[in-house]
Parts: sequence; C-alpha cells; structure tokens
Amino acid sequence: MCPHDTPCPSAEALDREAARTIACHPEQGWSLLCNGVVLFEDTGELLPNGAIIAPHRPTDLASSAA
Repeated sequence: MCPHDTPCPSAEALDREAARTIACHPEQGWSLLCNGVVLFEDTGELLPNGAIIAPHRPTDLASSAA
C-alpha cells in the first residue's frame, strides 16, 4: 500500500505509527497514514482490517508544582 521508496511499516507492524501521514484533519482529530491506519489525536488507532487499538499513551502530562 505504501508508495515510498523505503516502504513505511505495515499496519500489522508494531511501529505502524511511523508511517507517513497522507491526510491530516486536526480539526476532526484524526490522520490517515500511508499504511491505511487512522491515527486519532487521543493515540487510539483504527487498522485497515477494522481492528481497534485503544489509546495507549498519555496525552495530558501532569505538571509538577514548584
């Protein structure tokens, strides 16, 4: 699916998020990667086969009080 000279990771690879973005819609909170993965701003993912990857990284970092 990836047209790049050095192919991006496949949707099944553990590093699938390293694929290049081909469509970005920050106003809607998602991006489409060249491997067919839809990456959401909360770090959840929708794979091309319909599988769902739950959000897996904290998006809000707690600030330490001085």
